[in-house]
Parts: sequence; structure tokens; C-alpha cells
Amino acid sequence: MQKSTKTFVYGILLGVLGIVLFSSKAVMVKLAYRYQVDAISILLLRMVFSFPFYVVIAFLYRNKKNEETVTNKDYLWVVAFGLVGYYLASYFDFVGLTYIKASLERIILFIYPTVVLLLNKIFLKKPISNVQTGAILLTYLGIIIAFGTEVSISGNDTYLGGFFIILSAITYASYLVGSGWLIPKFGVVKFTSYAMIISCFSVFIHYGLTYKGDIFTLPWQVYLLGFLIAIFATVIPSYLVSASIKMINSSNFAVIAGFGPISTIVLAAIFLNEKLTLLQILGALVVIIGILIVSLKSNKSK
Repeated sequence: MQKSTKTFVYGILLGVLGIVLFSSKAVMVKLAYRYQVDAISILLLRMVFSFPFYVVIAFLYRNKKNEETVTNKDYLWVVAFGLVGYYLASYFDFVGLTYIKASLERIILFIYPTVVLLLNKIFLKKPISNVQTGAILLTYLGIIIAFGTEVSISGNDTYLGGFFIILSAITYASYLVGSGWLIPKFGVVKFTSYAMIISCFSVFIHYGLTYKGDIFTLPWQVYLLGFLIAIFATVIPSYLVSASIKMINSSNFAVIAGFGPISTIVLAAIFLNEKLTLLQILGALVVIIGILIVSLKSNKSK
């Protein structure tokens, strides 16, 4: 096997593994909720366990020369995007999961590439092609199909859960749009580490100001799940995905990214006994097809 082919295969394998690990987050959060833990507590455990890793990584890369000149204003933007992208997006996601299935969460959250396109259009005046417009409409049609059926099954709380997941997708997309011009300055590793550290401190402050319980009296299973979410659904996949994109490029990664909702549906069926109706599965496939069209078209236009 030639070196380039071998690198491509390894890149695909790393990407699929990273996507599966990312997808496992929603399933593990839902498992934690079985022990009567709330969203901010499990989010706190996620940040507590992942915080040391990002601090160490930031320390190791502290002397790595930035690719461009970095100003004090740039550091302020890092703080802002750390708040939006990893604190608010995560918090909204965890709250939304208290109301809806893990599989449905991943389907809705998967719309963030379309939100990126819309935000680029609104704030950066980047054009959206007719094909992309059609793909966006197709994606939202899929969400309506999958989501509408669940309301009749689980009740009106599904609307509230879906609302929080959509907020998560919007805040994460805002982070991607806004941070695009900062990443070349700091580099992927440094920027991600800095943003995650800011997010961790935000969660710590949020917990300290709002929570009235005792974080040290939770069932041991919750601490284990918090640790697994931090390491296997946050730290490790963040670097696996970055390595995969470097090996196979973002266009090819966009194709395998469609494996995310599918893997969540499979994992949720195995560990949570969640089942989707045939109509919801159809909606999921429509969403995946729409996102693939959006992602591939966006990458070709770069």
C-alpha cells in the first residue's frame, strides 16, 4: 500500500473513531440523567475532568510561535468565543437532553453547518448558491419530519428540548464563524486549548452561582460517566478529528461526518433502548443528505 493511500485510510479510520466518540456524549449524558443528576452538575464533571488535559496542552504549546501577530484584542475574542462555543453550546445541549432522546438530539444538532452558511450570509455577506439553499431547505424538512413525530410520542416537552438543542447548534455555529479568523493566528491546538479553558472557568462560575446541592454526594456511576464524557467524548475525539481533517482534508471529512447521527442512533438503541419510528429514520436520512450537500458544496467553493 502506497504511503499516500495508507495515510488516507488512516485518516478515515481516525475520523470515524472521532465521530463515534463524539456521538457517544449524548448517550452517556442520558445514562447519567438516570441517577437524578441535573445538567449543570454533569457539565461540571465533564469540565473538571477535561480541564487538566487542556491546561497541560496549553502549557506545552505556550512557546510555539503564533502563525500571525496576536494582539490583546485577539485574546479578548478568544474569551468571547470560549464562552459562546464551548460553554453556552454545551450547556444548551445538556439541558436539551433532559427533554429529548439522544438520537433526536444528534439529528437536530447536526444542522449547525447550515447555520454557519446563514450566519456567513448575514454577517460576512458570503453568497449562498441555489444548490446550498435547496440543501438547507431539505435539511430543515428532515428535522420537521423527525421532530414532529416525536412530539406525538413524548409530548410537548419535546418542543422545549428541541429549542435548547437548536440554541446549541446556533451558538456552536457562531463560534465556528467567529473563530475562523483567530485559528490561523493561534494555531488549532492553542486556540482550542485556550477556548476550552475559558469554557471550563465559565462552567465553574455558573455552578458556583446557581447550584445549591453537593457535588461530592453523587452516585459513583455519575462520576464515572463524567470522566468518560470528558476523556472519550471531548478531549480524545477533538484531536482525532483534527488529525483526520489534516490527513484527508475537510471535504472528505464532510462525507464521513454523516456517520455521526447514525452512530448516535445505534448507540442509543443499544445502551438506552431508544427506538426511532420509520418516519424519524427517514427524517434523519434527509437531514444527513442535506448536510452532506451543504458541506461538500462549501468545500468545493473554497
